Amino acid sequence: MSRGRSVGLAIVGCGKIGRIRAEFARKNAAIEWIGLCDIDRKVGEKLSEDIQADFFTQDYKELLSRSEVDAVVISTFASERMGPVLGAIEHGHSLFIEKPLATSPDESEKLVYAIEDAKIDAVLGYSQRFRRRFMETKNRIASGQMGDVTSVVVRAFLNSFNPRVNSLKSEFPHRLTPMVISGTHSMDLCQWFMSEKKPVEVYAKSNVGELEEFGTKDSTFSIVTYDDGSMLSMSVCWSLAKVWPGEVYTMDIGIVGTEGVLTIDDSHRDLVLATEKPHPTHRPGEGKHVSFLGSYPPGDYVFDQLWGPMREETKSWHDRICLGEETPHTTASEGHENLMLCLAMDLSAKIQEPVKLPVPVEELSKHLK
Repeated sequence: MSRGRSVGLAIVGCGKIGRIRAEFARKNAAIEWIGLCDIDRKVGEKLSEDIQADFFTQDYKELLSRSEVDAVVISTFASERMGPVLGAIEHGHSLFIEKPLATSPDESEKLVYAIEDAKIDAVLGYSQRFRRRFMETKNRIASGQMGDVTSVVVRAFLNSFNPRVNSLKSEFPHRLTPMVISGTHSMDLCQWFMSEKKPVEVYAKSNVGELEEFGTKDSTFSIVTYDDGSMLSMSVCWSLAKVWPGEVYTMDIGIVGTEGVLTIDDSHRDLVLATEKPHPTHRPGEGKHVSFLGSYPPGDYVFDQLWGPMREETKSWHDRICLGEETPHTTASEGHENLMLCLAMDLSAKIQEPVKLPVPVEELSKHLK
């Protein structure tokens, strides 16, 4: 059995998620060198000190050109990924990119073509694939135990904290729709479950109300038809009150096959905390007194360590780049297809008509400006 290789890792973007990836990397003996980059010197230098990084700079080009670098994590804001991703491709580095690949169809297409042309191993950060329930679901479908999947129903709920905060950070808040930012997680799982099928049409409707002042929609409901007649019904509502107990994401999923049915209760209502002391990170008057524990997608901090799907996902990627193991990560191509399908849902909701798939990038860009 091969012992693998040692790797030099560059991390561009030292915010919350970049910090998580960096802390996991420092604990992996196969990661022998870590370099960091962030435009915010204070944030970057603090992380560099905390993990004892080997190098820090505010210039991603300087970092990516270092001879020690073999692989790169891109954890910047989605609107700031084009340059670092193209720079990593230019140097031939393996890539881990936080989702989505981009928020516009033309940028996403440009990046995925560049990745494929350079034959770069690039994956996206869809941590939900690394939860046991979804891995087991994929396994049961792939084994044929359910027969041919004919329909999937997904319902997702989020409180309004996510769209309120992210819209204020974005130059184009209208691009941060329920489907593109949050529905993409559900879409990635469903496309993974139905990977042998090709979507050919989508029909969607959205409503606007509570989140209108933030430039986005309250919810989107959609129906996707596949080339063999199977269907996906997916709805995402992210306008629930900020005190809604789910930390970020709750889902109900039903999968029907010709020889079986599989249901997934991912609402996190199996572990409910009610307390007179709200979480200390919440501002006065906005505290949650009821929480669905375990509903934070990356995992949970216990003993000052993060445990959960993001830990599994990151470790699995390390095995991928150090040992050459196959992993269930979302590829850049799959991530691009997810984005295009979510954008097609937004297009259908805008024109209030069914949309044939695939939609040319130029048409999506024209309608969704």
